[in-house]
Amino acid sequence: MDSVSLRRWVVATGVAASCLMTSPALMQAQTGAVDRARLMARLAALSADSMQGRRAGTADAARARVWLTNELRRIGVKPLGSTFEAPFTMRARRATADTLGVNLLARIAGRRADGPVLVLSAHYDHVGVQNGLIHNGADDNASGTVALLAIAEHLMAHPPEHDVVFAFFDAEEAGLQGARAFVAQPPIPLSRIALNVNLDMVARQDGGAIWVAGTAHTPSLAPLVETVARSASVMVRVGHDRPTGKPGDDWTGSSDHGAFHAANIPFLYLGVEDHADYHKPGDDADKVDPAFFAGVVNFATRLVATLDAALPQLRRP
Repeated sequence: MDSVSLRRWVVATGVAASCLMTSPALMQAQTGAVDRARLMARLAALSADSMQGRRAGTADAARARVWLTNELRRIGVKPLGSTFEAPFTMRARRATADTLGVNLLARIAGRRADGPVLVLSAHYDHVGVQNGLIHNGADDNASGTVALLAIAEHLMAHPPEHDVVFAFFDAEEAGLQGARAFVAQPPIPLSRIALNVNLDMVARQDGGAIWVAGTAHTPSLAPLVETVARSASVMVRVGHDRPTGKPGDDWTGSSDHGAFHAANIPFLYLGVEDHADYHKPGDDADKVDPAFFAGVVNFATRLVATLDAALPQLRRP
């Protein structure tokens, strides 16, 4: 069966994962592996005491942006616009006046530049210093931010079929304000965004698994996730995207993907369940299992390649 016939069969049968065998980016992703040492070094740097918890609207958040911008330039990723920085007006929690938040936006061009767009996101801010104690936020969410850098490195080496936007959001901890600003004043038409993949808390294995939420809202994504999960080195579980009556069990609006969902844009959210150091001073890099973290990033990288190959077939609910 040739590639055109295979794609037609995929659409007719609904077995979207089968078309992925024709994607060069996917085949390369299957054999690639994240540099674990680099991953952990970046995690330690972004969640170091010197970053003072990266609270939105502070000089510490600005310091984190400088570090992130330097990493993006080192990787070779280009800004989405004329600069990486996309400022927005925000109101920090417990603040009495508006201040400035800053998203960082980058783009890797796909071979089909006029096609649908995949937005990958992670928030780089955390809760800062509280009661004199630094909340470093290694898992929340230096981990998702660093994972996006690793995915960007892979896509620079293995260009995607479609444009991929990397959104490093500010002020998630203040109510998803960076993501809401992105959706309210999108740098690209919302109609072009086929899917948001959001990574928030992806490094701690306390619960033994990485969860993927969003397939309950967009069932066509389920077989794609399941296909990639079969070869993952970590346990992948699907759920946390429907009300169960248990407080906190539905993650539909729990992180930046909530802003995309509100705009009727499908999402997948990768995250671990809350652990003992959630929003506490103990969320440090030395609590992270490098093997688990690297396994999650490898899974996420393969998932992105899989979604990229299937993007034209995805339809909004």
